[in-house]
Amino acid sequence: MPGKPFEGQVAVVTGAAKRIGRSIALRLSAEGASVVVNYATSKKEAEAVVSEITSAGGRAFAIQADVTQRAEVRKLVSATQREFGRIDILVNNVGVFFPANFLELTDEQWDRVMNTNLRSQFLCCQEVAPLMKRQGRGRIINLASLGGLLAWPSYTHYCVSKAGSIQLTRCLARALAPEILVNAIAPGTIQFPGELPDEEYIRRVPLHRTGTGDDIADAVVYLAAADFVTGQIMVVDGGRTLV
Repeated sequence: MPGKPFEGQVAVVTGAAKRIGRSIALRLSAEGASVVVNYATSKKEAEAVVSEITSAGGRAFAIQADVTQRAEVRKLVSATQREFGRIDILVNNVGVFFPANFLELTDEQWDRVMNTNLRSQFLCCQEVAPLMKRQGRGRIINLASLGGLLAWPSYTHYCVSKAGSIQLTRCLARALAPEILVNAIAPGTIQFPGELPDEEYIRRVPLHRTGTGDDIADAVVYLAAADFVTGQIMVVDGGRTLV
């Protein structure tokens, strides 16, 4: 019987306590990876993810770290090395999303979005890349968004941050090759149980549904295993960009 694809590998998932991050952490564990569940404030939820993983026979630990701060990212990387000895997969998932009229957008709101959605990815990539280089292999997956590809006037700050994530991905794919493959995922509308369905999105897209956390986890697994894919933006949107 073949083993699980990520046996012996270690994955760090930022913002892994809830929603998409949780789905990614659980899937990577199910595929054999040891998982570091990063969180900023959601300690209870992060510990629940770890409990679910360990109850199923996997290895995981939760660590609080504000990944918009370099010292905190270094803490995260050091803790992972102490616990598991390596980092094979980095999933930069943490993000924030809210609307704001551009003419009323504050400096604080702009900085919050840029720091959370883009600076965190820059810092995590820069701190993890040397370790992956020494190992001779690594996979970095950044969570972008359709907002990085489409213009949403009420989310200008968000769109710019995600466009930055896309270009960061492309630049790093060249800068960190050949040892490290760097790709991004651009989700469409992703919803979870208990949320009101986005009827407009469902009506509009060819697949007539919103996405799930598992849809994004599927894409992560593919990119984490791929050996000949780098610098790509995988759009997972049910066909939203077609209409």
